[in-house]
Amino acid sequence: MLVLVALHLVGAALLPPLAPRLGRTVWAVAALPSLATLAWAIVRAPRVLDGHPVDATLSWAPTLGLRLDLRLDPLALVMVLIVSGVCVLVLAYSASYYGRRHAGREAALLTAFAGAMLGLVLADNLLLVYVFWELTTIVSFLLIAGPKSDPKRRKAAEQALLTTVLGGLAMLLGLVVLGHEAGTYRLSAVLADPPRGGAVSVALVLILLGAFTKSAQVPFHSWLPAAMVAPTPVSAFLHAAAMVKAGVYLVGRLAPGFAEVPPWRPLVLTFGTVTMVLAAWRALRETDLKRLLAYGTVSELGLLTALLGAGTRTAALAGITMLLAHALFKSSLFLVTGVIERTAGTRDLRRLSGLGARLPATCAVAVLAAASMAKLPPLLGYLAEDAHYEAFLSGNVPGEGWALAGVLTGSILTVAFTGRYLWGAFAVKPVGEQLATQEGRVPRIRSPLRLLAPPAVPAALGLLTGVWAGGADALTTPYAHAYPGGGGGAYHLSLWHGYTAATLLAWATLVAGGALLALGRRLGPLHRSLPRLPDAQIGYRHTIRGLGEFSVRFTRFTQIGSLPAYLTVVLATVMLLTAGALLAGASPIGEVRWWRTAAEAPPALIALAAAVGATLSRQRLAAVLLTGAVGYGVAGLFVVQGAPDLALTQFLVESLTLVVMVLLLRQLPPRFTPERPTALARWLRGAVALAIGAVVAVFALVTTNDRRQGSTAPDFLAHLAETASSNAVNAIIVDFRALDTVGEISVLLVTTIGVVSLVRIWGGEGAEPGQSAPVIGPDEPPGPRREAGIAERSPAAHWDRPRQRWLPGVGERPGTERSLLLEILARTLFTSIVVLSLFLLFSGHYRPGGGFAGGLTAGLAFVLRYLVGGRADLGLAAPVDPGFVAGGGLVVAAGSGLLSLAFGAEPLSAAVWEFHAPLLGAVHGSTSLVLDIGVYLLVVGVILKLIAAAGPTVAESR
Repeated sequence: MLVLVALHLVGAALLPPLAPRLGRTVWAVAALPSLATLAWAIVRAPRVLDGHPVDATLSWAPTLGLRLDLRLDPLALVMVLIVSGVCVLVLAYSASYYGRRHAGREAALLTAFAGAMLGLVLADNLLLVYVFWELTTIVSFLLIAGPKSDPKRRKAAEQALLTTVLGGLAMLLGLVVLGHEAGTYRLSAVLADPPRGGAVSVALVLILLGAFTKSAQVPFHSWLPAAMVAPTPVSAFLHAAAMVKAGVYLVGRLAPGFAEVPPWRPLVLTFGTVTMVLAAWRALRETDLKRLLAYGTVSELGLLTALLGAGTRTAALAGITMLLAHALFKSSLFLVTGVIERTAGTRDLRRLSGLGARLPATCAVAVLAAASMAKLPPLLGYLAEDAHYEAFLSGNVPGEGWALAGVLTGSILTVAFTGRYLWGAFAVKPVGEQLATQEGRVPRIRSPLRLLAPPAVPAALGLLTGVWAGGADALTTPYAHAYPGGGGGAYHLSLWHGYTAATLLAWATLVAGGALLALGRRLGPLHRSLPRLPDAQIGYRHTIRGLGEFSVRFTRFTQIGSLPAYLTVVLATVMLLTAGALLAGASPIGEVRWWRTAAEAPPALIALAAAVGATLSRQRLAAVLLTGAVGYGVAGLFVVQGAPDLALTQFLVESLTLVVMVLLLRQLPPRFTPERPTALARWLRGAVALAIGAVVAVFALVTTNDRRQGSTAPDFLAHLAETASSNAVNAIIVDFRALDTVGEISVLLVTTIGVVSLVRIWGGEGAEPGQSAPVIGPDEPPGPRREAGIAERSPAAHWDRPRQRWLPGVGERPGTERSLLLEILARTLFTSIVVLSLFLLFSGHYRPGGGFAGGLTAGLAFVLRYLVGGRADLGLAAPVDPGFVAGGGLVVAAGSGLLSLAFGAEPLSAAVWEFHAPLLGAVHGSTSLVLDIGVYLLVVGVILKLIAAAGPTVAESR
């Protein structure tokens, strides 16, 4: 199962670069993961339906309890069949619907969405459910927004993102509370022994909020009709068969264990029935065929929420049957609408007339799918309707009277808007509403078979599963077995149960719906005659506008533009929280050892003196140098304490920081901005500074002296031999805590990108007079300045141009600012420093060093080349894009963790190797060296990136 999910996601990543070579074949390639998943699910269906779920577990970080648990049970099986099957049809449809442009992007996103949905329905871990839940949100945002900057699509995508993410955050809190109360985050274990209590009720409300936003329940439904600006394949997949099913799937997943917990049942029945009625009523007013189907989808999602959340066996059977039927008929109708739009040029039912005669095959497919939506026998929709009437008539659902009334009303309206869709799309209408052309005549049109075949398949399956009721019952009944039998325990799907109350209600629904449609046509245009309901879209716009106004007013008091004020608030908060924990006795102080050796005094005094000097200094450069002295003093303390790795890294970091800060300070005034704080402000800042210093000092003493017996902390030294390392620090970084390292370097790269962006915005084009000009670095985008820089760095160019000199970058700095002796010395030492960095990299597993130290050392070498020769000399020393180096390092580091999966080991686990080499003798090491190499490359790339962004020439900084 994990391989199938990964196949979708990896395939999605590879499709865009392969699309130009594959052409239209890219759609067939994109369908391969879903085809494989569909075949896999069909093969395992008999065993799963027989009561033997398929489980898969991957331990990501066992000590942290991070596991990837997947489970294929009857409910997940139905969802996998829906997602994979509809995805294949949509991709086949897209091959004719889309042109060559952006085909790779759209195919990749549809494949990625299928993979995210597959992971969501298979996830057997509460936190994993949330991960895939939000992944579907992100991919759906990209699909709705599209590759171009279309304002309508962007706004619709933002609305869908904001609505579903808000619900997702609430759901995450609920999942965490539920897992905590259950004592496990394994979903199957939670349902096997459901917890009870007030906290569980709160958690369920939060989870339902996330489900309601995802499945577009009133009043959170407006994002779904707005998303109809997306192309038809996106609507058919996301908004008929996949994304909107996520919420009702979660309701159906949790209902067997929590339907009896208040307030679960009242919430799902209220939201479900109200949504069903209101959305169906709104569908009768729509004139756009896709928006009509969208409101119909919202209505049917309300019915699914009520059925799957009701908590009885018959309701669950009706719900899962309706889930399958809805995916089939609604995906077919969305695709048919796309055929109509492509052939007729419009979706406005007021302008469509006579398409039934001109597109008979398309009309036949639409009628077949719409018959299932209207619940006509012998289609699958009729089986679902007969079952849900039976569920609410069985006497097992509390409050079934009003729930039955709501479902009956919504079902009648469903028949009416189904007829309205068929009438609007294919019927002959008055001349005034006919499709207009330039000549005033209706064009002769026909639909291509390639566009019509994909919607015909689900429409035919709706008929097949309806006629073969036994097959549909065998697929859906196993899920219903998870519920208590009640009075409807013997109910099974069938086309004929006799003259029962449920059957009579189903027939009455068809008659009443047809009568309502006929009455509406006699009264005039239906979209004008029906009364309006409150528009949720207007409510959404007012909410967003109100939040914006509130944030503006609120930030007037909190964002005052004073860095000292911000720092005072942050430090005061840290001080109060930390001091409160210490005073509460969270960490009692034992025997305090103020020092361990007299050698600690000199570096400590240096650090303290430099800190005081930096505080009192009014010169920017002096303050930076004194701050660096603090770091060097701390590094000296590391040396005294016997931590050479930490000391080496600290020295290197301080050196690089000093260089970068000096480069930036050249663009700032030499003195700090004059400020005359009031006496109260000075006393307040002094008090906060003294208090935070005292709290940090006490905290340091507490943490270093609180050595408790029987600690559960891992003993890394005892397991050091397992890593084939004699350097505990490096072993912790690349072996024991490798996951932390990958996360840290990812944060480092993201932070660097942010810093570079800010620096370039601050000193970029369009700056005010007196501000710095853009920087030309090794990663400068193409342009006149970049080309000039490359020409200047090219050795051959210097021989062809008159009056050239042999030193690179000769025009970058005046001759008085360059030292020939220093440049020769720097170039001579450059290679030695790089070799030293490689030595630190490869020897770090056994002695002080490693990827961080090696990368910092190499970065210092490049900084030296920049200081003496400018950007041109740096371009000769590193003729690569720093972004590729940094990104490549992250790929190497993360890839080293995934490589172990191919050999059946845990991610980021390392293997020890050893061999005998001539002259060298026994050579041994660990595959964790690959992770260290990735760290090395990332650090070097980050440093080059910072130099390129923050290193203007002296001439430009003037």
